[in-house]
Amino acid sequence: MAVEIEMRARFTEEVHKQLVTRLKAEGEDLGPDDKNIYFYVLPDQLLKVTDNMAAGSAKITLKTGRIGQGAVFPETEIEIARNDVPAAVRIFNALGFEHAMHQAFNQRHNFRFRGVEIAVKWSDAWGHHAEFEVLLDETADAAAQENAATRIRDVADELGVRLMTEQELADFTAAFEAAEQARKKKQAASVAPAG
Repeated sequence: MAVEIEMRARFTEEVHKQLVTRLKAEGEDLGPDDKNIYFYVLPDQLLKVTDNMAAGSAKITLKTGRIGQGAVFPETEIEIARNDVPAAVRIFNALGFEHAMHQAFNQRHNFRFRGVEIAVKWSDAWGHHAEFEVLLDETADAAAQENAATRIRDVADELGVRLMTEQELADFTAAFEAAEQARKKKQAASVAPAG
C-alpha cells in the first residue's frame, strides 16, 4: 500500500491557463489523463472505480481518510480491465454503496515539477483545480510525510498557487455531498409513482 500526500487548489480559468503554460515550459509534461470516475464517499474512506480513457486502463482504488481531514491518504489500488468498469460499479452498488456514489468526468493534464506530481484538472463539481501529490512507500514515517507536505507547499508557492486549507476542503466537500444528496432525492421523487 502506498501513502499519498495530496493537497488541492481551486482557481479561475485564467490561473488554470497560466499554470499549464508554466508547467509545460518548466516542468515535465506527463500528458493528458482524462478520466471518468465513480466515487463512493464513505464515512472514513473513498472508494473509486476509474476509467482512464487517456491511458486505456482502469482501476479500483480505496483511500483511507477523507478530503478535509489531512493530506495523508494511504491507498490500495487494483488494476482492472476497462470493460470491467460497469461490473465493478454494479458490484459496489449491489453491496449497498449506491447512495454514496457520485459520477464525474475529470479533464486533466499531468505534470511533474520539482518532485511533485501536479494534475491540472477541470470537473463539474470542482471547476478548475489541481491536485499536488507526492507518493511515498507505506513505510514512510511522519518525518518523511511532513517533508513531502513541505515540498508540495513550496512548489505551490513557487507556482503562485494558493492551496486550500483543510477547513476549506471540508466545507467544500460537505457542500458538494449535501447538494448531491438533495439532487438524488429530487430525482428519486420525480420518478416515484404517484400514490
